[in-house]
Amino acid sequence: MITRLFRKSTPLNYSLILISVFFFFYIYQIQAKSTFKSELSLIEKLVILVSILASLFIINFIVKKNGLSKDSTYTALFYFLFLLFFPSVWNNPSMMLSNLLLLLALRRLISMGSNKAIKEKIFDASLWIFVAALFHFWAILFIILVFVAIIFHASRDYRNWVLPFIAFFTIGTLFLLSTLITNANWISVLLENAQINYKIDYFQNNYENLALSLYATVSLFFIVSIALTLSSRPLMLHATYKKIVLAFFIGVAVFVLSPNKNSDILVFTFAPLAVLATSHIEIISVKWQKEVVLLGVILTGMFCFFSQL
Repeated sequence: MITRLFRKSTPLNYSLILISVFFFFYIYQIQAKSTFKSELSLIEKLVILVSILASLFIINFIVKKNGLSKDSTYTALFYFLFLLFFPSVWNNPSMMLSNLLLLLALRRLISMGSNKAIKEKIFDASLWIFVAALFHFWAILFIILVFVAIIFHASRDYRNWVLPFIAFFTIGTLFLLSTLITNANWISVLLENAQINYKIDYFQNNYENLALSLYATVSLFFIVSIALTLSSRPLMLHATYKKIVLAFFIGVAVFVLSPNKNSDILVFTFAPLAVLATSHIEIISVKWQKEVVLLGVILTGMFCFFSQL
């Protein structure tokens, strides 16, 4: 029943997802100890909401444009459901902005499979990643994905290997210039966030521990699924799926290395995992298995959301 509803892209499907986003966003903001008293806080809430909606649009565009979905809305649905696992991310504008920029980079890297405008895509993706790192420093690890994409699609041209460094120089120059003009302490903030902390001791209660455990279990399930079924998928998509899996593990690495560790950082893994979850749902031929998987993620996400309010 549920899988049948979201197996096609229709205005009704998108409306249901958007209404759900607005509903849970409103619920969290009401329950959280955050108010709309100041103009700045209102702008921050708007930035978060726009970032979530834009992320849904971009991830949906990625799977449709690159043949990773059979014209379904599963990817947008799973992305929304993964946001429910860690509701504090609904109140973190810098993390949502960084994730949005990384999705723009991922869009360019995955489209490299078409072998068109390779240099422009490498430079654009590198640029988005370095800008994302200004909002959360360890997002810079996603530059690894750029070099892996070059290996897959354009390793013979030495100029492609230089483009990420040009993008780094460009963003670095603009960042330093902006810091000097505004006399802000952005450099010290960036250096503070560039530290490493391997300890995972930030949890405030057992429900956060449980949410992380459940998310890890769901992630492992979909990762194992793609590992076991990759050989049965079209050969032309193998490189794409490998980049998506790598993006997920880079997101995990960002979480592990980040100094101010919290569950919000796992937002970097939501989009890759949503693509893998969609791939799993669409390759299953037995209907009841699809229903069990999707319903399980829905119930787990809602439990994690409401238990952490």
